[in-house]
Amino acid sequence: MTETATAPPTPTRYTGSRVPRVEDGRLLTGHGTFVDDIQRPGMLHACFVRSPFARALINEIDASAALALPGVRAVFTAADLNPDVHEQWYSSYGPNVPDTPRPPLAVDEVRFVGDPVALVIAENRYIAEDAIELVEVDYEPLTAIADYRDAQTSDILVHPKFPNNVAGSLAGPPPEVVEGAFASAAHIADETFYQQAYAPVPMETRGIVVEWAADNGDVTIWTATQTPHEVRAFGARLLGLEPERVRVLMRDTGGGFGQKVVPMREDMCIMLASRKVPAALKWIEDRRENLMAAGQARHEHGRARMAFAADGTILAAGIEHAQDIGAYPTPWPVGAAAAVGLLFPGPYKVPLATWSTTSVFSNTAGRHAYRGPWQFESVARELLLDIAARDLGLDPVELRRRNMLSRDELPYPNPAGMPPYDHSSPLETFELALRMLDYDAFRAEQAAARAAGRYLGVGTCTYIEPTATGQPYYACEGAVIRIDPSGQVTVIVNGGSAGNSLETTVIQLTADALGVSLDSVDTIQNDTSETPFGAGTAGSRSGSATAGAVAETASVLRAKLAELASARLGVAPQDIVVADGQASVPGTSLAMTYAQIAELAGPGGVEASAEHTAKAPMLWSNATHVCTCEVDVVTGKVTLLRYIVGEDVGPMINPNVVEGQIAGGTVQGIGGALLEHMVYDEDGNPLASTFVDYLLPTTTEVPHIEYGHMEMPAPGPGGHKGAGEGGAIGAPPAVINAVADALSPFGVKITNLPASPAALVALLTEAGH
Repeated sequence: MTETATAPPTPTRYTGSRVPRVEDGRLLTGHGTFVDDIQRPGMLHACFVRSPFARALINEIDASAALALPGVRAVFTAADLNPDVHEQWYSSYGPNVPDTPRPPLAVDEVRFVGDPVALVIAENRYIAEDAIELVEVDYEPLTAIADYRDAQTSDILVHPKFPNNVAGSLAGPPPEVVEGAFASAAHIADETFYQQAYAPVPMETRGIVVEWAADNGDVTIWTATQTPHEVRAFGARLLGLEPERVRVLMRDTGGGFGQKVVPMREDMCIMLASRKVPAALKWIEDRRENLMAAGQARHEHGRARMAFAADGTILAAGIEHAQDIGAYPTPWPVGAAAAVGLLFPGPYKVPLATWSTTSVFSNTAGRHAYRGPWQFESVARELLLDIAARDLGLDPVELRRRNMLSRDELPYPNPAGMPPYDHSSPLETFELALRMLDYDAFRAEQAAARAAGRYLGVGTCTYIEPTATGQPYYACEGAVIRIDPSGQVTVIVNGGSAGNSLETTVIQLTADALGVSLDSVDTIQNDTSETPFGAGTAGSRSGSATAGAVAETASVLRAKLAELASARLGVAPQDIVVADGQASVPGTSLAMTYAQIAELAGPGGVEASAEHTAKAPMLWSNATHVCTCEVDVVTGKVTLLRYIVGEDVGPMINPNVVEGQIAGGTVQGIGGALLEHMVYDEDGNPLASTFVDYLLPTTTEVPHIEYGHMEMPAPGPGGHKGAGEGGAIGAPPAVINAVADALSPFGVKITNLPASPAALVALLTEAGH
């Protein structure tokens, strides 16, 4: 090796660029690897026997006919698996919360249609599917609580240890705080809003493969998850193992949206049963199971109130919220519900607020996380603001302008109990979205259309959301960066390919941090035996947390590079600049490339690791969604015309990725506003457990989405803020407000979701149309 001078390369800046996704090559050519692609020697397959009743006693389970079927290896019931549970708490809350029941298999009583009662193990999936039909379960049907709104006054208890079917209640500032403001208000808006149950419906259903090593008793888990290290920690606790004896591999995951944040009861069963069988054990959920048993979300209602001065200024706000948590929620739902009350004031100048929330059991599928779990706060607030504006004789846009926070007014105290709003731009993104629409021009078009017998509407939703919170579990993210003697850079992070493009973004961040080309950076992710701890994809945390981990690790690595180069260059490490792919001494011709330095370090090259810990209590993202639509007042059909999002997630790592996240969430929100509905009959039977009955939005329902970006930096790494959940939060209120605006000439008020054609026709009929 010679110490010849090396001309510094031209600096390249990747962060903020529309870099093509590195994942797409394998995914678009069919080379992705999902859980169902995993094959292991002698692998066995599992299927669940599920309850056909919403509530029933289990008198007896006879598996003899199933066991007699050739190819069936075992049938496990609660007596076989449940006693083997050591601990089953989740890291995000810890072991001390007053958690809800979570038995792997149903014990004595089933509590919803789809409740897993027994587990069949067979040589292949086909035999297992046949065998579950042969397991005879003697059920004694009982009356079920199908509607959580009846549960608190019912004599029937979903779980005997929870009186009135209440899992827990929380409250913020007491009602007395706002009494004076409501007593003196010129106008009060007071409505109760109800949102139906719907679900994430990821393209890939849940799945898991578990294999024990015969030589040392270690266990390897392949799973579709958003949080490999949480699966490792949970699996170790469940099985009574040291964490280092559990290896979790997540390859590609076909969407999660919250449903795959933590292991559920079926995952517990497979982990426990795998210890009792002589080979790897696989379970892949089918679509009917996913819709019937993978959990519900959104199902909730609330009485929302706002007090206004005569000029429309908001004086106070309050919400009394209740949510359906089904029979077996995951994780603890009471804590998550508090966010509805805490965020109800939204991005507005609300001086006083009160809230309460109650989590209620029912004999339906358990509540689970779904993109923006607190989203109801925006539904209730934004629908209430439109109703209030019409009652006040104001345009809904004008009412918002009089009350919305601008960036110059921040920080602003959140009156419900959260840290102050900061580093955001609610009014600015609101005006940006309205300019993109040309709001005044639309109102003129709307008036002309009404004169011609057509009913157009426009609706908005402006929200502010906490991302990348400083909550201890979500605050940490580690990274390792290695440079080998060829100069190739490898960045190792928890990561995860679940559609959120962490492979692409971490390569962009690393290339910038070291001043190298994208092509010279690889990434290793998704394997807990090789990656440092990371809390996974949840809480809109990945962008800022990963950026912090890469930045801190790159800083450590640059120091190492300077230390190694200093002896050869004959100068002190502090006199060396490490950037743009080399270590150099300013003002001289002395320089060494990263490859030359890595060669000095030996065959393994040079490596550094660091852990980023979030210091800000939370990073506030915000956006405005604007939707226009046309409603056929005869059929109730809603046609979306334009959809605009003005957003501020701070400096974007990759605008393509940010827009993809917004689009995905927006489409899910459109589905929740108009189509998706997990319907149960009065006996608790699910009526939408196939795609024939559970309606998803398609390209015919979703218009082209237009984006406007603002970039108010946050105090976190790189100024980046979260982008993953906002689309699903903002879309339902914007769509519903647009529909209600279209039907405002008829005096229609929409307080129940979804706004299906049948529901709209009923409202129009009730209004006398």
